[in-house]
Amino acid sequence: MAAHIPGAGTPEGRTPEEIEAARKLFAGPCDFISGAASVESLPPIALPEVAFAGRSNVGKSSLVNALTGRRTLARVSARPGHTRQINFFDLAGRLHLVDLPGYGFAQVSKSMKETWQDLASAYLRGRPTLKRVCLLIDSRHGVKDSDHETMKNLDRAAVSYQLILTKTDQLRQAEIPRAIKSAEAAARKHGAAHPEVLPTSSETGFGIPELRAEISRVALG
Repeated sequence: MAAHIPGAGTPEGRTPEEIEAARKLFAGPCDFISGAASVESLPPIALPEVAFAGRSNVGKSSLVNALTGRRTLARVSARPGHTRQINFFDLAGRLHLVDLPGYGFAQVSKSMKETWQDLASAYLRGRPTLKRVCLLIDSRHGVKDSDHETMKNLDRAAVSYQLILTKTDQLRQAEIPRAIKSAEAAARKHGAAHPEVLPTSSETGFGIPELRAEISRVALG
């Protein structure tokens, strides 16, 4: 399903061949390989990595499942703050997908928030194989203060990242271009942010083929 919407900006070209190659890649074996709750337990640096970050309950686990065509690869919880470690998945022996703990969840102790933040910061600054961070933004709410803070941290770490809108199925069709333009305006304020914003829905599959192709291009191109 094409993700481009008239009036929402011009996406980078993705050929049908690139879309199909990415579909085949993500249809391949994808296995959980490691969960790191401390810097010491991070797995050895090996394959290219693409990480997924975002506010708690933004839909990170659902998006990872949608990308890989699986229902339970990444655990989905109705309780925000469920992901408490950095989870690594091996995709077809070619790249690693990395699920980072969510941020911005108020009902977590300050010490726990600091622990997660320190772990995520250490990972982001210490992985030369990290090709991009997909920073997920709930399309219904737009870029929040905590998202801007994360973007500033990524800027300082010189980590390339791209804003990915989630839950667009919960918007009216006319609202999606406005959500994209608003996120693009936020991205322009940050030096390490990729200019293109990709809208997605894990429920309907909207934008998933394009995101697969973008990840494949960045990690393996």
